[in-house]
Amino acid sequence: MNAQLFIATNGLGVWYSDDLGENLIRMNSRTGMYSGNHIWALASDPSDSNILLVGTNGGLFRLDRAKKELTHMPSPMDERSKITAIAFSPHNPDVILAGTQFAAMYRSEDHGRSWRQLDLEIVEICSNRNESRFTQIIFDPVDPRLAWAGVELDSAWRSTDGGITWHKTKKGMDTEDIHGLAVSNNGSRRVFAATDRGFYSSLDDGESWEKGVVDSPSDYMRAVVPRADQRGVVFLTNGDGPPGSWGRLMRSRDNGAHWEQTKLPGDIQSTMWSLATHPADANLLFASSCLGQIYRSTDGGDTWTSLKRRLGEIRHVIWLPN
Repeated sequence: MNAQLFIATNGLGVWYSDDLGENLIRMNSRTGMYSGNHIWALASDPSDSNILLVGTNGGLFRLDRAKKELTHMPSPMDERSKITAIAFSPHNPDVILAGTQFAAMYRSEDHGRSWRQLDLEIVEICSNRNESRFTQIIFDPVDPRLAWAGVELDSAWRSTDGGITWHKTKKGMDTEDIHGLAVSNNGSRRVFAATDRGFYSSLDDGESWEKGVVDSPSDYMRAVVPRADQRGVVFLTNGDGPPGSWGRLMRSRDNGAHWEQTKLPGDIQSTMWSLATHPADANLLFASSCLGQIYRSTDGGDTWTSLKRRLGEIRHVIWLPN
């Protein structure tokens, strides 16, 4: 598979690879964005596979993959600076949602040319005196009415009108620290949540949640990602906190009902954090730990290779057909 890998880092900008991660290249400051930026989120434009949106500590940027150029996109989010989550609607790519820190949500209906802040009553300063932030926003790929968002530390949120209005949904959860969300449509729709206190799933579109059983010394879960072929394989990143001193990559073969630990090579020295999958080749996967270890699988997650280059703190990984 001719693929291009992108990696978002905390303070080392954006890195990319054209050879499945064997060699990583840093997008330096001459590409249009300060290379020391903290990168929080990456989102591929469904209407133009050449374009990525990049959420940073310095606002929103547009990444042109072919030109290797980054362009700042002025928006009211510049006042909040940290853009921590981005999602395109798969049903209408002109609709984009973005979340910030302090937690606020913005919506564009003209492909990012203009934005308006949505009316959500979100806690800005959490109980631990940290700033709240959006961790992930997702649209349902089948039903255009449904969308979900996670806030650290102010619970999961749900929309039934395509991301225009939102309400908090935490029935069945014993935490308000939501790290990752995903939706699976393998036979029936399931919504998943990864939190600081374990893994949760919902069979009623996120209206209520049930905690799952995951055999691990720690309940700290960071990302939950169904494999792109939608055959019931789901991955869950796990460890002992941020950044953590050890990590596990868990896998379910039955849509989140049961979990097993995958065998990653070597000593994992921090919490496993991110995982990238794409429908162009569901067997090609990339996973990363919080403190920069990167792994690749070419057989759907059965076996993994540790990549030779190690970065600093990684926030997000994504790969796209090149």
